[in-house]
Amino acid sequence: MEVEMKIRGLMMDPVTNMPIVVLKDVQGQAILPIWVGVYEANAIALEIEKVQTPRPMTHDLLKNVLLGLEVHVQKVVVNDLKDDTFYALIWVERNGKRLLSFSCNDYLNLTQHPAVKQAAIAAIKEYGAGSGASRLVTGNHPLYAQLEARLARIKQTEAACVFGSGY
Repeated sequence: MEVEMKIRGLMMDPVTNMPIVVLKDVQGQAILPIWVGVYEANAIALEIEKVQTPRPMTHDLLKNVLLGLEVHVQKVVVNDLKDDTFYALIWVERNGKRLLSFSCNDYLNLTQHPAVKQAAIAAIKEYGAGSGASRLVTGNHPLYAQLEARLARIKQTEAACVFGSGY
């Protein structure tokens, strides 16, 4: 059962000193507190207060991508709670047609696919396991050059640059 909710506000948990986003259903019958990180709470507060930042924040970039693709978010559904983490699906549509349901980094549900597991094991055996941060943190890796060369060929351009955010 889905219940439409809106952001009621932000507050601090007096025990953990962590921010809480308080969602309230549109009928005013129920609330859902969601503990978030300090940075996420700050971004939400800035958006609620309509504060302009000197440069776009991550959610602004995603918003601009969605606007550029002429899609809109139909709804966000909090659908799971695992290990104190809320998971949600984001329903996106264009011209009345649902395109994709984004969620966590496993929105295509590939983490349990046997071929993905085998590829991950093979990659670990060949390259080892390391940090998942951006190049600025972890340095360059020969796989970046291979990927960039392949992307340049696909895009029929002189070169390509892959720059992951680390998230």
